[in-house]
Formats: sequence, C-alpha cells, structure tokens
Amino acid sequence: MTELLANHVAGRWQTGQGPGSTLHDPVLGTPLVRVDATGLDLPAAFAFARETGGKALRALSHAQRAKLLADVAAVLQANRDAYYAISTANSGTVKNDTAVDVDGGIYTLSQYAKWGTALGNDRHLIDGSAVALAKDGAFQSQHIQVPTRGVALFINAFNFPSWGLWEKAAPALLSGVPVIVKPATATAWLTQRMVKDVIDAGVLPPGALSIICGSSAGLMDQLQPMDVVSFTGSADTAATIRSHTAITRHSVRSNIEADSVNCALLLPGHTADSDAVALLAREVAREMTVKSGQKCTAIRRVLVPQALYDSVARAIGAQLAKTTVGNPRNEAVRMGSLVSRAQYDSVQQGLRQLLTQTSALYDGRANALIDADPAIAACAQPVLLGTQDPDGHALVHDVEVFGPVATLMPYRDLEHGLTLAHRGQGSLVCSVYGDDASALAAAANDLAASHGRVHIASPDVAKLHSGHGNVMPQSQHGGPGRAGGGAELGGLRALDFYHRKSAIQAAPRVLQALNQSVEA
Repeated sequence: MTELLANHVAGRWQTGQGPGSTLHDPVLGTPLVRVDATGLDLPAAFAFARETGGKALRALSHAQRAKLLADVAAVLQANRDAYYAISTANSGTVKNDTAVDVDGGIYTLSQYAKWGTALGNDRHLIDGSAVALAKDGAFQSQHIQVPTRGVALFINAFNFPSWGLWEKAAPALLSGVPVIVKPATATAWLTQRMVKDVIDAGVLPPGALSIICGSSAGLMDQLQPMDVVSFTGSADTAATIRSHTAITRHSVRSNIEADSVNCALLLPGHTADSDAVALLAREVAREMTVKSGQKCTAIRRVLVPQALYDSVARAIGAQLAKTTVGNPRNEAVRMGSLVSRAQYDSVQQGLRQLLTQTSALYDGRANALIDADPAIAACAQPVLLGTQDPDGHALVHDVEVFGPVATLMPYRDLEHGLTLAHRGQGSLVCSVYGDDASALAAAANDLAASHGRVHIASPDVAKLHSGHGNVMPQSQHGGPGRAGGGAELGGLRALDFYHRKSAIQAAPRVLQALNQSVEA
C-alpha cells in the first residue's frame, strides 16, 4: 500500500485514522501516496496555532520574521530537485511549468524577506500621519496596524501546490500570523513535502505553520472572529465559504480568488504582419499551454479587430502547432498533462459546451501524444475556438474551461472591444497589445474598473515584460466581481489582510512613544 502522508497540527506529525484518498500520476495512472485527515483534533490544532504559534511570531520584529522567511526559502532551495520530481509525478508538469510553481514560490518568499528586513525592528505598522483633534494639536489621532490575534487558514487550489502556499504564507508570517494550510487533495504531495522539510529544519517557531491533507470538512467551523481565511478555487465553493456562519455571524475576514474569464485585447491600427500581432499570438499560445492552461490567470478570450480575425487565428494556430504534448519525462514534450483524469473529463465537457456556440480554428485533438497512452493519461491537446458573434454567444464570456482552450472573437471598434472585455464580469487580468502609448494608457484606465491587473505588452518591452499570466509579488493578484473580489500580494499591501487597524487618540508625547515602540 502507498505511503499515508502525515498532517502537522498542534506541533506534531499525525496521520489520519481513515484509509485516505490516493493520489495518482496523471500520465501513467499509477498510485503515488495517500492523504487523510480523519480523526484529527481540529479545535486543538487551531488553538495551538493561535496561542503558541501566534504568540511566538508576534514576539518577533518585522526584521526577525523576515529572517524566518529567508530561512524557509533556503530550506526549499536546498530541496528543489525533490520538488521537481514530485511535481512531474503528481502534477504532470514539464520542467518549465514546474519552475513557475516551485521557483515562483521561493522567489516570492525571498522578496517578502527583503521587504520585511526594510521594515526594521517594529512590531506594528504606522498608517499615515497623526492628525489634530483639538486646538493647537494638543490631542491627536494616529492610526496603526497590529497583527490579528488569530490564525490564517488557507484553502488552496490544485494548480499551484507550491506557489499557492508561499504567496499567501509569506505576508502572513511576516505579519506575525500563524498559518494552517489545506492543500487541494489532488496535488497535496508537493505542499506536504515542502512543509515537512521546513518543519524538520526547525526554522519556524512551533505552531507557526501547520498542514492538513485530505478533506476540508470541519475546518471552517474552527474559525473565530480574529481569524482570517483565504480561498482559491471555484465560484461554487467560494459561495459556500461566504455563506458559512464564521463569516456571516462572526465576521471572519475572507479573501476569495475564484473563476476568471481573462482576456487579451489587440488595439486597432495594426496590420497582420505587425509586431503587436506577433506578440499577441505568442502570448496567447504561451498562456494556453503553460501548465496545460491550468492557471487562474490564463487567457480565455482573445479580442481583435474584425479585419484581423483570420490572420490572428492563423498566427496563434502556427504557434500552437509547435506544442508537443505527452509524458513530461520525455525531453521532446513541451506540454504535460492536466492534474487528473477527472480534470481531463471536466475540460472535455467544457470544450463540448463552448463548441455549441463556436468553431475550432485550431484543433490539436487529432495529434498523437508523445510517450503517453490516451486512454490513461490526462493529457489535453490545445484547442483555439472562434466565434463571429461575441455579442450573441454568451457562453464564451461565462464559461471558463480550465485547460488549454481559448476563444478568438472580433470587435467592430475599440468601444465594442472594451465592452466585450468587461463582459467577463470581473477578471484577474487583461493584457493589451499595441504600440501607441496614449491609446494603451487610455485602454488601461478603462479596463482597470473590472480587472485586478492590466498587463500592457508593447513591442518595446517584448523581451522584458513578465507575461500576461505570471503573478509577480510586486503587483496585486486578485480581481473584482466573478474573480472573487479578493486581493493578494502587491508588495507590502498584502500585509493589510493580516493586520487590524486601530485609531490611537492621545497626547502627542504618547503617540511619539507609540511610534518608537517595539512592543508586541
């Protein structure tokens, strides 16, 4: 029987009491490990994190917590090869896609370690300047932020088992808030191994980091008013979380990242052979195929001027034709598999649904897989869809196929194109392609209302831009409306979620002492 991975709660490793759920290699179909959380004492787990982990973290300054993050990053870097092997086996990713997840997590930790060091020896954050409440400023108000006296519960998605943890944990731990992570079952092995390496290295105080693998049943029930919960996943599960009494009755702070039908927009005024069109085609193909399209930030809709519809379709198709799909262990393969056969079935179902209102402009489904059995492997070939009626075919704006699928659609004029972009009803990111600085800036200003991030890719940054779908810790990750209404990262802005703001009203001498204080 396969190994049963242990959970780490209440300061010790504990295995579940049930048979567990088996994780499989999505290409070979072979069993890997099992996860189970049956029988864990969840109240004790949360209490230990709050009381022991929280107290230890709050006793440290920002610079000391930053040192913890740097130590965690060093542990992960030392074990990087093992994580690559696990990702290949459990997530079916090629090396470049694994790097996005594993190296992206380590990079984010390192960035927050650097930013935290610059915060120095304080244990709270000053928010703005003091303002007078009485004549001659003899009585003033100063806002401060202090770490919440609770635990941060992370309920994560399957697509980024490394980055999905560390992009949340870095600002939480830097803030002085202990973390309990519940990774998605399908890819929990990598998350559990990383946490185990960090715990075994002894670089964090007891209770600062816990992991529960298996069912999430009962986790929300443990939340108390000073706790926070961060969720990444489907809109349906997000709705269930929002309706829980922890949020509706006890006002537990939540951050949600849900479904997002992101888009790419090519501005008017370009010819088929322009640099802007070539840049768009490369980026769309890359976003469709990186991690087999399993990115919450991937391009799902491509908006182009009507006159360029056919030319752009051919350009994207030519890029997709270079993509070889199959077993990521084979060096000839450029795109691996989806995370599971269940996810493969979901992608095929969504594709069939979109095909009722679109046609396939590039269809890789007839291509043979490399070194993989199509009856077993969860490998999906890329498919570019198209519709000439983006106004009448609502599915292309409403349905997100979480795989290597995107839909091309034409617009009449820029106003029409911007309107179509907003039909995503709130997205994580929109990328805009063109070379006129004023037009690009105006489009960005318009699109910002419904997109958490607007990524402008012009020919002058063709080799420098970070990519439509790459989430950088310096920029906000999140979006309004359908995207969940949440916000993560964005540099030190991420610390706001883990702090409580309070207005301190006092004589100037008291506020001066407060500003110099390093008390927890």
